[in-house]
Amino acid sequence: MPFDRITEHDYEQVTYFSDAETGLRAIVAIHDTTLGPALGGTRFYDYETEDDALDDALRLSRAMTYKAAAADLDLGGGKAVIFGDPDELKTDALLEAYGRTIASLGGRFVTSVDMNTTAADMDIIARETDDVVGTQSGFGDPSPVTATGVRHAIHATVEREFGRRSLDGIEVAVQGLGKVGGALVEQLAERGADVTVTDLSEDRIVTFQDEYGVDAVASDAVYEHPCDLFVPAAIGGVIDDRTIPQLDCAAVVGVANNVLAERRHAEALADRGITYVPDYVANAGGLITVEQEHRGGTIEAALDRVEELDDRLETMFARADAEDTTVLAAAEAYAEQRLAEASGDRDWTAATMPC
Repeated sequence: MPFDRITEHDYEQVTYFSDAETGLRAIVAIHDTTLGPALGGTRFYDYETEDDALDDALRLSRAMTYKAAAADLDLGGGKAVIFGDPDELKTDALLEAYGRTIASLGGRFVTSVDMNTTAADMDIIARETDDVVGTQSGFGDPSPVTATGVRHAIHATVEREFGRRSLDGIEVAVQGLGKVGGALVEQLAERGADVTVTDLSEDRIVTFQDEYGVDAVASDAVYEHPCDLFVPAAIGGVIDDRTIPQLDCAAVVGVANNVLAERRHAEALADRGITYVPDYVANAGGLITVEQEHRGGTIEAALDRVEELDDRLETMFARADAEDTTVLAAAEAYAEQRLAEASGDRDWTAATMPC
């Protein structure tokens, strides 16, 4: 039952929207607004079932709560999904109708780019609501800054595992050459890392081989490829009971949202001596960027905040070691402490709650 899933982790609000004229079917999940308005991307995807769409919105919105809290941002967690094939359904009229649904939430939810949505799409949504960031007139697609944040997390992880910050000669396997994964590969190659990639697009792989001299492996072989760091940057849920025994690496640095199929897989990685860097810590650069845009800040300020990911992750490493637990547990404790300290203080909502 949908209500069972919504109440399991105390979601504040889950709203279904439809517009018969444009074919819009959307779900907006607001998990927690203790620290501020929920900010999360809008994913446009052809889910197999409505339940799959709801599950994605719920999982991702809860992850956004932890991402914002762990990044020391005064934001809550939310996520939106538009149900359908974007190649067939995405039109200006549909995006405008979607913008009106965001406006109806009265400022509780602010959206940005995600899978199959772009800065140009945000411009169209912005015709109907101010509660949108990542537009072309703003900071644009935050993916390159997300990649920069992941690189900082990789530096911190390399220092933990190998006692140095230099990436020269570090072997990194990157799964997925999308907006974030592709930008990350470029940054890693420029800093001397030995990069191996995989992607569902052979053309994309060839392009990166030609431009950056990376190696490539088949999609089903990437898990067992020997490397120092495995970086899943394509889809979530890939670290599971099947893939963990195949891994031949010192650490997994999450980039795609929710790369663990289940929370217990962080423990399973630890049992194999593999450090897991939580995706919502490593990939927080994009959220930091759109938060700065939402607050009227600058891209330079966003990049300064992204550099702080190093120190924050090192704090989590130290806590995990001191408490003999996983980095995921340390990151959760860090985020939950911020939420607990702010509990009951929601003055920001006074002027934005829908009447």
